Amino acid sequence: MSVVLNQDAEEQPMMLCYQANGSCPRTVHPLGIQLAIYLACAVGVLLTVLGNLFVVFAVSYFKALHTPTNFLLLSLAVADMFLGLLVLPLSTIRSVESCWFFGDFLCRLHTYLDTLFCLTSIFHLCFISIDRHCAICEPLLYPSKFTVRVALGYILAGWGMPAAYTAFLLYTDMVESGLRQWLEEMPCVGSCQLLFNKFWGWLNFPVFFLPCLIMISLYVKIFVVATKQAQQISNLSKSLAGAAKRERKAAKTLGIAVGVHLLCWLPFTIDTMADSLLNYITPPLLFDIFIWLAYFNSACNPIIYVFSYRWFRKALKLILSKDLFSLRTPTIDLYQE
Repeated sequence: MSVVLNQDAEEQPMMLCYQANGSCPRTVHPLGIQLAIYLACAVGVLLTVLGNLFVVFAVSYFKALHTPTNFLLLSLAVADMFLGLLVLPLSTIRSVESCWFFGDFLCRLHTYLDTLFCLTSIFHLCFISIDRHCAICEPLLYPSKFTVRVALGYILAGWGMPAAYTAFLLYTDMVESGLRQWLEEMPCVGSCQLLFNKFWGWLNFPVFFLPCLIMISLYVKIFVVATKQAQQISNLSKSLAGAAKRERKAAKTLGIAVGVHLLCWLPFTIDTMADSLLNYITPPLLFDIFIWLAYFNSACNPIIYVFSYRWFRKALKLILSKDLFSLRTPTIDLYQE
């Protein structure tokens, strides 16, 4: 029996990413499974890019949508769209082939862009939560307190802080030299398993969970205040009641977006933190499922908007119709019932 097993092992040598010493083992899927995974990832990439591209175009094109909140939504959509364009195609190849064939420079750049766009999304959702908190809890001060200039400041912070933080972790030796003692074995050739990837959960703990805690606490307060306002709407004039309903609707929609964000990202973040303590026992397939669940969050926001925002559906109809090229189309009031 042992002879037969040894013969089978000799007939089926282990596949490697590279024909070199220290190469990573390669998982070879049947052709049908490879095509199915590529197709599923391609659909995900298209949904992410096209959905967020539509948000960018709609907010930019229609003048009625030029509001501080929508500018934050536009910037969030830009981050998610770039994730789909610049990160997901290479992530698809790495997931299917289980190897990285693009060299160390692109590995580091891919990791930088991946983390930049993901952290930018988190920061923007946090800032949108602050915007909704101000709109619901301080409605009289909101027009003067949350202006376009303030929104642009939030956008710069939402891109600048993740860019600087990620560059510090990836392109300086301070963090790597401080954590080098944790690593007894260097990653094998073809893994794109940078030090930053291995300790993603721990290194990004503060910049992931702190904004999430802020968002949760703000939405709890928003929910309490919005519930009280709902009981008082009947006493308001029709125009004020309509404005109050729109603000509550926007807060509810963004609350759903935050909840979906947490559901998509928590499994991956918790796994990377726990995995570093358990000697990296997570199977590669399960790790890929977690990371693609996190990527899927970037495709979710446009889907949420379609089912939640009337102006979003009206903008979609106009963009897909021949009226898009009419001179009056950019000035249409999409908020009008």
